[in-house]
Formats: sequence, structure tokens, C-alpha cells
Amino acid sequence: MAEYFEIQGGKRLKGEIEVRGSKNATTPILAATLLTKEKCVISNIPLIEDVFRMVEILESLGAEIKWLGKRKISVEAKKINLSRMNFDLVKKIRSSILLLGSLSARFDNFKLYHPGGCVIGARPMGTHFDALSKMGVDVRQSGKYYLANAKKRKNARIVLKEFSVTGTENAMMLAAGLPGKTIIKIAAAEPHVEDLGKFLIAMGAKIKGLGTHTLEIVGNKKLKGVSHIIVSDAVEAATFLIMGVATKSRIKVKNVREEHLDLVLEKLREFGADFKFGKNYIEVIPPQKIFAVDKVEARTYPGIPTDAQAPFGVLATQAEGKTLIYDTLYEGRLNYVQGIKKMGAKTRILNKHQMLVEGPTKLNGRTISSYDLRAGASLIIAALVAEGKTVIKNIYQVDRGYERIEERLSALGADIRRIKS
Repeated sequence: MAEYFEIQGGKRLKGEIEVRGSKNATTPILAATLLTKEKCVISNIPLIEDVFRMVEILESLGAEIKWLGKRKISVEAKKINLSRMNFDLVKKIRSSILLLGSLSARFDNFKLYHPGGCVIGARPMGTHFDALSKMGVDVRQSGKYYLANAKKRKNARIVLKEFSVTGTENAMMLAAGLPGKTIIKIAAAEPHVEDLGKFLIAMGAKIKGLGTHTLEIVGNKKLKGVSHIIVSDAVEAATFLIMGVATKSRIKVKNVREEHLDLVLEKLREFGADFKFGKNYIEVIPPQKIFAVDKVEARTYPGIPTDAQAPFGVLATQAEGKTLIYDTLYEGRLNYVQGIKKMGAKTRILNKHQMLVEGPTKLNGRTISSYDLRAGASLIIAALVAEGKTVIKNIYQVDRGYERIEERLSALGADIRRIKS
């Protein structure tokens, strides 16, 4: 049964909203539990669709999973049967590609269906395959499947072709399960990559350079089961902070790490916002007037994350003047523009990576559709800013990354309902 959001906009928000555990840390850490036969306990798990699908994939392989609390599970991958892998689930989420690294460390041969996820442009697997190839793993495409032969897996010195988050994570997981030293250069340094590294260290790997672009990993063939608390989601925190500024609402965002949001906060200050910082929270002090900025440029960490680009694009519609929105990473990240244009935004696509936004613009409620996870979050912000009623369809995309967003926003005073059609 399809569901959609119905939002009555134009209301100021007030109160506290808590950031959940990082989606982008949880899925690789779940994949990494396959590196050991011992039990792992993971806490602060976000209750979102991508995480549920990854859990189900592990279960289909034979991992024993128990929910120990609302956001706490144990995973024991003692008996894994690769022939039981549910490929229908694999093709639903992009993060299923993370099974390449953990399975390569444990099994000589396996096949994996092409991963699914958001349609945000070309997301080639060349970086993954090149890194694994340098570590002795041969991955070939056969129809709808990837066939992996890991019999000759080995340590290596790897220079990644790009700052690929999941490519880095796959190489990290394989390296963690191999005795000896592996060096990964041009590694991604996002907070969720660092969180995976901390998980692997707890399991018994030795890793130097977390948070930098060069990693030195000394692996361990017998990694152990551990307990781990997932880091808070920096992208979700950025979404809520931008929402507070766009709606000119004084809201307190809790369970947030300021050091993961340096450029996001700096850019919001350029728009005119200010913040109050406390222990484990950031409170938005909204501007009386929102000013356009020269450019919002999404880049690899520690730059502004590409996942926050769309919310910034909506904020720019409320700013006085012209703002260039530039996403250097994905050519499909501007697909939310047709939704906000339908609502009245003045935008001009310059090329597949850039658009110009002119404001301030009065947005009006319309019926629109979410094309990917972050586009859906940005359209919710637009609907909260707009006058009148907005209907957002295809909200499964939002559920993939934001836990029961309508309930949490309602607690801030938003008029938002989930409706089954």
C-alpha cells in the first residue's frame, strides 16, 4: 500500500529533535559483522528501511540476529550459507555493495547481485573492483551478478581512483581480515568511515590514520565479536539545522557532533543564522533575514556533504539574492529541482552539476514526488516553508534514511501526516 506525506506549511517550529544513529555507519558495520563468527552487539541503530533490508540480507545468509532493545541488536554470523543470499533484497539497497569486502575476507568464491539504492547519477564500481583487484580479489560481471574469486587475497598498497566512501570501506573490511599490513591512499575520511574503523579496531585490527586520507591497516585472521555504539548521523543533523534556518525556527538539535559539521555550520552563518552550543546539542538561532551566498559547494569530507546539498538548495529559495548550488560528485543530485520549481522556486539549471537559485521566493503547496532519499528530505523542508498544503509521494525514499520523520517533526509543531492511499 502506497503512503504519502500531507504537509500544511507556513508554521514556525519549536522544541527539540534528536538525531539518530548514522545510516551510513550502520550498514557497513552490519556488513563487517560477517568478518567474525563471534557475536557482535550494535547499539544506537536507526530504525530505517535501508538498515532493515541489510539486517534481512544477513539473516538470509544464516546470521542469527536478535533484537535486544529498540535500537540494539546482536549479530552472530557463525554459520553462513552463501547460496541462501536473498538477491531481491540485495538489489533494493545501494549499501549491499559493502558485502564485497567482508565476504572476500571470509570466502573464496561468491556472487552478488547488482546493488540498488538512489538514482542520483552514475555510480560506477570501478574503484571497488580496482582496490579489491590489487588485494588479489578478482571480481567479474556476469549478467546481473558480480562473481568474486578471493582465493588469492593478499595485503597491498592501494591508491584509490577517487575518494569513494564505500570503496574505502570495502578495502578496509578486507584488509582487517588479512594478517599483515595494507595501506589505503586517497581514502574517504567521513565520520561514518571513521566509525567503521573504530569497529574494526575493536574486533582486533590495527588501524592508523582514521579521519585522514591515508590508512594503514594490520589485519587479523581471527577477528572477535565486540559491542559498538553507532555514531550520530551528521547528515540528519545537517538536515534539521538547515530546516530550522529555512523555516526561521528556534529548534534544538540533540545528539549531534559539532566537529562533524564545521563547514555546514559556517555556510549557515553566511546565510545569516547563528547557533547556541551546549553539551551534545546545537540550537538554531534563526535569522530575521536570510542572505544569499555566492556558492554552496558539495565536496568530499570535510567539505559540505553531497547529502546536504538539496536542503541547502531549498534554503537558497528563501535567501535574498542569487546562490550557486554546485554538486561536484553526482550529476543526478539536482533532480529535486523540478519539485521546488513546481512550488514556485526560481531556479536555473546551468549544467548537470550546477544550478542558480534566486530568492526570496514564496513557495506554494503542490503535489510532488521524491526521487531519492535526500531529495525527499529537502522537499519536506520546502513543504514546511510553503503556504498551503503539499503532498509528497514516494516517501519510501525518505523512510530509507530518516526514522519516522513525521512523528519527530510533529513534536516540533509541524503539521505533517503520513497517509496510506
